[in-house]
Amino acid sequence: MKNSKFKLLGIVLLLLIGGTKSLFAQEAAEVDTGITAWMLTSTALVLLMIPGLAMFYGGLVRTKNVLGTMMHSFVAMGVMAVLWVIVGYSMSFGKSVLGGWFGWDSNFFLLRGIDNSITEAGIPEYVFSMFQGKFAIITPALIAGAFAERVSFKAYVLFIAVWGIVVYNPLCHWVWASDGFLYNMGAIDYAGGTVVHISAGISGLVAALYLGVRRGHPKTAMPPSNLVMTMMGAGLLWVGWFGFNAGSSVNSNLSTAQALTATQAAAAAGALMWMLIEGFHQGKATALGFASGILAGLVAVTPAAGVVQPAGALALGALASTVCYLAIMAKNKLGYDDSLDAFGVHGVGGIVGAISLVFFMRGEHSFSEIMNQLGIQSLAVVLAIVYAAVLTLILVIILDKTIGFRSSEKDEMKGLDASYHGEHGYGMLNL
Repeated sequence: MKNSKFKLLGIVLLLLIGGTKSLFAQEAAEVDTGITAWMLTSTALVLLMIPGLAMFYGGLVRTKNVLGTMMHSFVAMGVMAVLWVIVGYSMSFGKSVLGGWFGWDSNFFLLRGIDNSITEAGIPEYVFSMFQGKFAIITPALIAGAFAERVSFKAYVLFIAVWGIVVYNPLCHWVWASDGFLYNMGAIDYAGGTVVHISAGISGLVAALYLGVRRGHPKTAMPPSNLVMTMMGAGLLWVGWFGFNAGSSVNSNLSTAQALTATQAAAAAGALMWMLIEGFHQGKATALGFASGILAGLVAVTPAAGVVQPAGALALGALASTVCYLAIMAKNKLGYDDSLDAFGVHGVGGIVGAISLVFFMRGEHSFSEIMNQLGIQSLAVVLAIVYAAVLTLILVIILDKTIGFRSSEKDEMKGLDASYHGEHGYGMLNL
């Protein structure tokens, strides 16, 4: 009798264990490991872009400002990542509040409600949140290129923190959240032409104009500290951009491959076009020009990566390089000091890509469909420009009138490295 009872108990335990295992197997089956693996890779690739940007910008400034300029990118990895966990994800992808100005979901606050959440794409929501969080990091870091070598570090940290909350998060919600009004209008921004590049480029331009030129600009020579490092940074950005664009498919399928191919084609076309233009215009093809062309092509294809075929990507890359080159020539004529051409490449390139993509969309489209999409794209671009410009101007004025936004003459002449960090980037005389 006892043996029968033990046998019965054993059968029950086996059933319970087996049932538990099947429950775990069912939960695991909800996660698509292939897509998750790709999105983890994409997240890492986008994060790689921030040190790549730091190298790109750092190599372009004078020796005495190289660490301070690189810190503008690296500090964003801390400030923006913390804010993203606390409120950024909720403001960007929560349900619309205040008439759709931004989103909010208490379950997303501190990411406390997504611990066991799996998205419809079959990836843990943590992965999606961290992927999107990398976009929130790099966007304000891009802005720093416009006012490099002349901004207070303390003010910059406060600037990117507030800018991320009042500018980036709402724009992200409008364009990418399922109930964002631009998303529901059908605005196309595959990976951040409007949300990232236009907002950063315009904000950088506004801040640069408000701050004025660097002391001594343009009469004093301001040679780059290390163009080799700039080239390496451009290469890292190109590699990371595959995660930026192809990862925005939030999948691992045909659309991923289409976005990746468009990204490669546009970057190559942009680089070659810039080299050709420089060759004809200046008689020399510079390394910096080639790197600038890479970025122009990548920026332009960012909003379009999911909707254009390779031929369209080639056209966008070439067009963006041409227009960005002209924009930088215009800057030199007008005399404003967009230090590292954040507006000239990211702002202008983003506008070119966001609007021009309508002429290269895959599939057959009637003239009326193209014009309708052109209207939607133009509206999205104008709203992003106006919103980013107005909020940035208000923020810069407040910071300047309270703690001071621009570095003092003494600090600027001494250099950002020594003034704000007590360090030197190179073991040599700062110039």
